[in-house]
Amino acid sequence: MSDWNQNVIDEFRANDGKVGGVFEGAPLLILHTKGARSGKMYEVPLMYREEEGRYFVFASKGGAPTHPAWYHNLVANPALEVELPGTTLTMTASLVDEPDRSEVFARQAAEWPQFGAYQEKTDRVIPVFELVATS
Repeated sequence: MSDWNQNVIDEFRANDGKVGGVFEGAPLLILHTKGARSGKMYEVPLMYREEEGRYFVFASKGGAPTHPAWYHNLVANPALEVELPGTTLTMTASLVDEPDRSEVFARQAAEWPQFGAYQEKTDRVIPVFELVATS
């Protein structure tokens, strides 16, 4: 894990989910995934979207031409844990199909314009996962 990610995670845990920098004021969670090839556990801080009790994360990788590693981890191992301020939930991830994917992504980009900029930077369609609590 990068030092940058670890610093964000440490700040998240120390401040009940509140962090500064690029994530200041944004809804943030810590995604715990199992590596697709390694089987090791990984943690990554991500912005998320909550709509009527539904949770979504976006495999934007800042508009890079490839999906982030955690995307491949969730495709291979959709069972995961999610840290939210004050709680950890056991969840299952599933890719959101069209047209729902585009609708959720459009709402995210309207609220957080950097997501629209990420999509403009890449030729790939940025995947959206829905995270559903299993317990």
